[in-house]
Amino acid sequence: MLERRDSSALVLEKLSSLCFLFPQGCFQGAVMSDQLKFIVEKLNKEPFKKNFNLITFDSLESMQLLQLLNDVLGEIDPKHVVDIREELPEQTAKRMLSILGILKYKPPGGTSDLSTFRQGLVTGSKPVVHPVLHWLLQRTPELKKRAYLARFLIKADVPAEFLQDDTVAETNRQDITAMEEEKDQLIKRVERLKKRVETVQNHQRMLETARQLRVEKEREESLAQQKQEQKNQVATQTHTPKPESCSCAYPKRGLINRSRSTRGGLFSSSGLMKRLEEEAKFNSYLVSEKFPRELETKKQLLHLLQKVAAEPAMGQADLNELETKINEVNAQINQLIEKRMMKYEPIDSKFSMYRQQASIISRKKAAKAEELQATKEEMSALEKQMLQKSNQARELNGTEVLKGDEVRPVWEESGKEALRSKNTLYKKKRLEIAEITAEYGILQRTEELLTQRHEDIQHQLQAIEDKKGISGYSYTQEELERVSAVKSEVDEVKGRTLDNISEMVKKLNTMVADKKSSLAPIIKDLRQLRQKGQELTQECQEKKTQYDSCAAGLESNRAALEQEVKGLHEECVQEESRYHHTNCMKRMLDVYLQRVKDEMKTYISTDPQEKRKAIREQYSRMITEQENLGKKLREKQKAVRESHGPNMKQVKMWRDFELLMECKKECFLKQQNQISIGQVIQEGGEDRLVL
Repeated sequence: MLERRDSSALVLEKLSSLCFLFPQGCFQGAVMSDQLKFIVEKLNKEPFKKNFNLITFDSLESMQLLQLLNDVLGEIDPKHVVDIREELPEQTAKRMLSILGILKYKPPGGTSDLSTFRQGLVTGSKPVVHPVLHWLLQRTPELKKRAYLARFLIKADVPAEFLQDDTVAETNRQDITAMEEEKDQLIKRVERLKKRVETVQNHQRMLETARQLRVEKEREESLAQQKQEQKNQVATQTHTPKPESCSCAYPKRGLINRSRSTRGGLFSSSGLMKRLEEEAKFNSYLVSEKFPRELETKKQLLHLLQKVAAEPAMGQADLNELETKINEVNAQINQLIEKRMMKYEPIDSKFSMYRQQASIISRKKAAKAEELQATKEEMSALEKQMLQKSNQARELNGTEVLKGDEVRPVWEESGKEALRSKNTLYKKKRLEIAEITAEYGILQRTEELLTQRHEDIQHQLQAIEDKKGISGYSYTQEELERVSAVKSEVDEVKGRTLDNISEMVKKLNTMVADKKSSLAPIIKDLRQLRQKGQELTQECQEKKTQYDSCAAGLESNRAALEQEVKGLHEECVQEESRYHHTNCMKRMLDVYLQRVKDEMKTYISTDPQEKRKAIREQYSRMITEQENLGKKLREKQKAVRESHGPNMKQVKMWRDFELLMECKKECFLKQQNQISIGQVIQEGGEDRLVL
């Protein structure tokens, strides 16, 4: 049986068969058929679902084709989802031309056919609409993004009647000026950042490192996603029931597994995953927050120590001056804090409260991280100690020491009573938890009622304050209390900061004294070396002046010699070219002289054959031949001139004869036609027609 072919395939076959009949334009027809096929495929998919084929699409009328183009534009920009039957054709064309201009569509004909394109878009012409549909459906996602961004990047058209208002015009001008200034500032900032980055050493390596960091972050996200998928798989596998034969065939292993499950799943897959997550979070915190902070503090301390070591030796007067400067700076800090507290705003107070809470939490987090790190170090030390003890026990007894999984079955037999007591205790605690949960619910409801009552009281208090003319008094009182609490906290932090600064100053003083004592012999040696260095520097300067003077003299001599050599070289080149020219002329004259000698030899020779080879004889023969030829042509010209008149008359006679014969032929044909119709007989002065 023949397979059924759809109508689109039949249309394509017809188009391909027409190429044999009409070879011109076949390529263009094939391109148009490919465009139509692509448009139909895209329109039959989401989100259009038009269910077209090539025949139905090609048979669409102009209004339907324009509505289809408008639907595609509406998919790109939702503002164009309209029914074109409800608006004028000029408005439709203007709207479509504006969105196509925003989308950067260029008609195929270029700028010369813009009027044709506009007219075709108004009338819904297929040669105009089909390329537009093909272009829009080829890059729909990109055009959606462009249309979305165009709402923010295109200058808004303000009507002229609004711009006549001075306030609106001034506001518009100010906005445009502000945006242009902001744009210039951003461009300058970007250029400044580029220059700053280019001045940094190894900036290319830093950019490459930043790029690698971004790649690693993306890889971390993908790994986190894979980890979540694996956790889900592990969770589904742990919830699946296992066959009973496992616990029966391996009773010891089943006991171990039950003991593991009673211990809260520490050695299960979920427990291991939790432990790994905690370790990963802790390590990431150490790498991203703790270690960089400690490294920064160490660097600052090192920089400070290097700066102190690089400075000259300080006495007691210098230390006193530094202390007075520190006191002045602390006094300025206190004044600034008080000014800030006086200009305190409620929004800033909320932010400061949140900042304080965040700083407290960060300090607690850092302290807990240090405790965890110390605990881990202690645990590693205990593990090493346990390993040493197990090695010692193995050396003493000669047998292996039982470990956790091996001791656990024996321990479980002996700990059944303890497990029962723990079970009863667990039930009691569970009842207590239930009671506490119920009480928590009651307290939560009580809290809600009290909160609502507090809000009602606050509203009443505010109404009373408005009535008395002292609105905001309670809020101001609360703010003052909170400001005083914040001030107390700031004073406490300031006191701790001053204590830390004083301790740091003491440490710096001790370190400076130590450095002084250790650097005293080095400074003595340094003084001697400085004196020696000054002497060597002076000697080096003298040698350098001598060298510069000598080098200047040699340089002048070298320049004069180079100029002389250059002149001689140019003269040599000129003489060489003159020599070659003279040599060539000599060779040419030798050739001419040889030709003259050969000509004289052949001319003087008595042999006629040799004489005929002479150039003179050859040219004489050629002159004679040309003279004879010219004579013949002149005679022929004379004969033609003499016979020109009679010949022209004869030509005219033949033309007249030809016209006469043509006229006779026409008369004969006319007479034949009359004879076929009938015969005219003339008798007695009468004409008769016999049929």
